[in-house]
Amino acid sequence: MARRSIKKRLFRMAAWVFFTVVALFVSLLLLFRYVNPPTSAFILSYSLANPDKTVQQQWVDLSDISPWMPLAVVASEDQRFPEHWGVDFSAIRKALAEYHSGDGLRGASTITQQTAKNLFLWNDRSFVRKTLEAGLALALDGLWPKRRILEVYLNIAEFGYGIYGVEAASRFYFGISARHLSAEQAARLAAVLPNPKVLSVTSPSPYVRDRVFWIRGQMDQLSGLQYLRGL
Repeated sequence: MARRSIKKRLFRMAAWVFFTVVALFVSLLLLFRYVNPPTSAFILSYSLANPDKTVQQQWVDLSDISPWMPLAVVASEDQRFPEHWGVDFSAIRKALAEYHSGDGLRGASTITQQTAKNLFLWNDRSFVRKTLEAGLALALDGLWPKRRILEVYLNIAEFGYGIYGVEAASRFYFGISARHLSAEQAARLAAVLPNPKVLSVTSPSPYVRDRVFWIRGQMDQLSGLQYLRGL
């Protein structure tokens, strides 16, 4: 009886902790729908690892970002962004099918998942982190409009060592505000997002140049600036 009582107490405690954490994240998501996050998990991690270095970030509203930039990241990272519910199950099924057929396991992470990861989580490929990321992405898509997801993503995405957000990246790499980015410049920034610590905007490798060319083509195929007008 004593053991059963202890198990019940432990179960209740675990359930209480779980629902408290869920409630906390839901509250934060609702808050950040209207209030700009003061920082992100990735920015905090960089700051703790590099206490002698300054983080470059300047928040700007989506209306103050060139419309080419959200189109470039959607064309590059997540072309079904306007359609899916935060997690692209079709892309996941395709990635798993390719993996089982002998290809390497490629990522199927959406912009919403990347926003959730950058904002709240850590960077690894563990099952626990990916599960949390997917759950948070579904919640984000349910609680935020698509425009807000894009706005937060573009303001916390990493574009180089200590460079977070498109405004800081635009000023650092091109000497202009994000509102003045051209289609080519937006594609160059989007091209390094998969690995901004290795891929360079200013000294692009052949891979990055090919990726910029591909992104520009995808931007045109998605009907250009019309593609995201309905968000």
